[in-house]
Amino acid sequence: MTASAPASRPASLWPTLKRIGTFAMPYFQSEEKWRARGLLLAVVLLNLGTVFMLVQINEWYRVFYDALQAKDQPVFWQQIGRFGWLALIYIVLAVYKFYLTQILQLRWRVWLTDHYMARWLAHKAFYRMELARYTADENGTPDNPDQRIQEDLNLFTSYTVSLSMGMFNALITLVSFVGILWTLSGSLSFTAPQALGGGQWEIYGYMVWAAVLYCAVGSAIAHWIGRPQVRLNFQQQMLEANFRHHMVRVREYSESIALDGGERVERHHLDLRFRDVMGNYFALIRNQKQLTWFSSFFSQAAIIFPMIVAAPRYFSGAIQLGQLMQINSAFGRVQDSLSWLVDNYMSLAVWKATTDRLIGFEESLSHQSQTRDELEQTGSTDGIVAHGLDVDLPGGTRLLAGVDLRVQPGDTVLLHGPSGSGKSSLFRALSGIWPHARGRVALPEDTMFIPQRPYFPDGRLRDALAYPDPADRYLDQDLRAALNEALLPELADQLDREDAWSQKLSGGERQRLAIARVLLKKPAWVLADEATSALDEDAEATVYQRLLEQVRQARGALVSIAHRSTLAAFHRRRWGLEPTGSPEVRYRLTER
Repeated sequence: MTASAPASRPASLWPTLKRIGTFAMPYFQSEEKWRARGLLLAVVLLNLGTVFMLVQINEWYRVFYDALQAKDQPVFWQQIGRFGWLALIYIVLAVYKFYLTQILQLRWRVWLTDHYMARWLAHKAFYRMELARYTADENGTPDNPDQRIQEDLNLFTSYTVSLSMGMFNALITLVSFVGILWTLSGSLSFTAPQALGGGQWEIYGYMVWAAVLYCAVGSAIAHWIGRPQVRLNFQQQMLEANFRHHMVRVREYSESIALDGGERVERHHLDLRFRDVMGNYFALIRNQKQLTWFSSFFSQAAIIFPMIVAAPRYFSGAIQLGQLMQINSAFGRVQDSLSWLVDNYMSLAVWKATTDRLIGFEESLSHQSQTRDELEQTGSTDGIVAHGLDVDLPGGTRLLAGVDLRVQPGDTVLLHGPSGSGKSSLFRALSGIWPHARGRVALPEDTMFIPQRPYFPDGRLRDALAYPDPADRYLDQDLRAALNEALLPELADQLDREDAWSQKLSGGERQRLAIARVLLKKPAWVLADEATSALDEDAEATVYQRLLEQVRQARGALVSIAHRSTLAAFHRRRWGLEPTGSPEVRYRLTER
């Protein structure tokens, strides 16, 4: 599985930063806006508080080391006590800054997860996005939306909060300490070489300029070394998701794979995907190693660099030891602030890759919400009606064109045709979920569909039977009666048993459980797509007879898709899909 969407490609940094604002702001404008803004304000104030305490500790350095140089014991012990209070206040601020930052991240993730799950599940977007992944959709469709909601949103909130607060802290620290460093630096006088014109030169605040030059060169080199990490992190998340997705499919189709003896093939496919994961991961590690080489050298050199630059003034007697240590501390704060890019480049690469993936997901969801269905759906009181219905395959091939049909109360209709003729696509168009259909469809409200592959949630049997309704809507005696009528008496006393029913039950049992659902809810109008293909003829005849009795009693109708000729006895009308021989429209609907 690969990403098929242009929207999933890594975008350049500045467009991403512009779009990230529209991606991040809804939470701070939502129904939780006051709590969100309050948490953000608290985190900002705590960051300001920690920086203020660092300024106080920087001043402490001067007084403390001057006392050491002067062997002033009373001042020495006084400053030891002062440092205890400064350190305690700093620790309290740092702990609550960490705690409230995590709370902000957690609440933001909860809101975003709820927001995107709602959008993904609304208006059948999850189904349409899955269909679009296998077509040449020019708008593109992201891979693995489950990963983007579960993992990427977590990474996004974590890195956005930590990186934004880190950058804010770096800016405040820079503003707070650059003035201190400028004042402490004084000026550096030197005689220029004759090649540069000679003369006496003086550089004011030269330690600030040294820090700016040191960090500018370091940031440029770090960006040059670490730039591939954005692409590699983007690919790593995609490849990890593909590997996990294939393992989920092996678990989902475990019985079929076991019966086919497909373990060797699946192992080969998993090995290929895992090899891709590891190949990209090794490339990422190699790049991270190169960046670590440089960043380690850069941070270690920063320890002695300010000492080397300030040494001439110290040895000349222009500054005392306390001032030298204060300069060293202030230079370290300024250098840390200016080196924020170097120190956080790996995190920025992960954040950028995650953001690109989420932007692709957001754009795809927005595209789905803005796409107008060409299939007009309305309610009906007198039957199932379709007018001017065109049905296409996802690739654009026209299966049916201009279909007009009507199913009235009391009708029983059997739809048949060769495989691939569009029977199931017509079924989906009538249900209103097929995005590649246009025309008008009217359905009664009391309509229920039985798909080829019914879905049953893991958990209690009563929940699987009542799905998607809550199980407490139905009495136990009604649940048991539906199971007995669908020829599942062995399950009638297991309503509270929890299991993975889609895996536990056989194909025939799953189909009978889907029919039990219909018999429980008693809809008047039923559309069944190969609903008994896994049953023997006797069981099929029994459950179909009960379906017919139900829809007749409710004065509705039954429409079935099936290949078996045995079902003809249960239907008075027959629709057929016949080839047209034309490449423009492949089949036409006829009635016999």
